[in-house]
Amino acid sequence: MASGKKKKVSHFPRRAEEAGPRGEHAYHHLIEAIQSGRLRSGDRLREIELATWLGSSRTPVREALHRLATEGMVLRDAVRGMIVAEFDPSSISELYEMREAVESTAAGLAARHASEVEIAALREFGEMERKIVEGDLVALTRNNRAFHDAIYRSSHNRYLLKISSSLKQSMIILGQTTLSVAGRSKGAVAEHQAIIDAIEHRDTKAAEDAARAHMRAAYRARLRLATEGKQTRWAP
Repeated sequence: MASGKKKKVSHFPRRAEEAGPRGEHAYHHLIEAIQSGRLRSGDRLREIELATWLGSSRTPVREALHRLATEGMVLRDAVRGMIVAEFDPSSISELYEMREAVESTAAGLAARHASEVEIAALREFGEMERKIVEGDLVALTRNNRAFHDAIYRSSHNRYLLKISSSLKQSMIILGQTTLSVAGRSKGAVAEHQAIIDAIEHRDTKAAEDAARAHMRAAYRARLRLATEGKQTRWAP
């Protein structure tokens, strides 16, 4: 016979549960906020304010901040506390120099090693971005990232993939995409096509040169974002 007592159910998550899925949820929301520019380079990150914004307790926020700190996207400042990592003009220049070296290497290797299926996929990305409306930054950015990821995979070099992953984390801190600069998306489409053509023709040098030109154009657009008073934050 049942005792008639109702089992008490807690409506509050346990700490262990918060530090798992909820921490992951907080992490991805903070990444998105940094990437979109809602959280800018140098912004203070107060646990209480972030917890209120995310509708969670401080535990998952603390876990997310710790993870972002280990990835270099968040720093602890002696005066301001936890802040979004900052990039000065010199750091941005160094970052794009690395991107130019790595992207050109990836494109050159792709010209040598990409399969016919991988080349066909690159052509599809090129065709897709020509159909995207210029003002649709979400679609442009998504296709742009997929295109660059496809080139890295086509290089068939696992160590290059690791380096690209590290660079992506740094680029997130830069925030707003350079594709938001007037006319930049059209230029990027043409630059991408030059890379695709070189890879398809198995022309290693042309692929490397096209990738370098693409990164230099992206860097100039990044500088325009800064001088126009917009924030300097992912893209190409």
